[in-house]
Amino acid sequence: LETFVCNILLFEQRGADSTMTAIGATQLKVVSLRAEDLPVTVHFYRHVLGFNLVHHHEHHPSFELQNGVFLVIVQSQSKVEQISGEAAFPVLAFEVEDLETAIKTLESNNVALPWGVEKRSGSRWVKFYDPAGNLIEIVQFL
Repeated sequence: LETFVCNILLFEQRGADSTMTAIGATQLKVVSLRAEDLPVTVHFYRHVLGFNLVHHHEHHPSFELQNGVFLVIVQSQSKVEQISGEAAFPVLAFEVEDLETAIKTLESNNVALPWGVEKRSGSRWVKFYDPAGNLIEIVQFL
């Protein structure tokens, strides 16, 4: 059974205001997702979600998200298994300012939103799969 792979690498951030964990980690720096079809997945993150492609070294295209945090796409031999039904995990979530505008962009690019808009006190979100089968969420905090 294939499982979703999401590697998170933590590097210490130096500075007076940094808060450290028990292991000395202060900031999330890199999230790595796997993809069978790199060109399709890179196109999705670059042109559908609008992320800035900053590196494309070997099989590891990278997108800088903000504050030095990177999303790296790693070549895989198989597609990530998609889970249907109730909320699936793990999920990579991105905050957006306007959920309705983001949904229109996703729908205009034929991105299926299998769970529709979900909400809880203080937030609304949608989950969807990227072309590689990784579960992604966009959330608007109210």
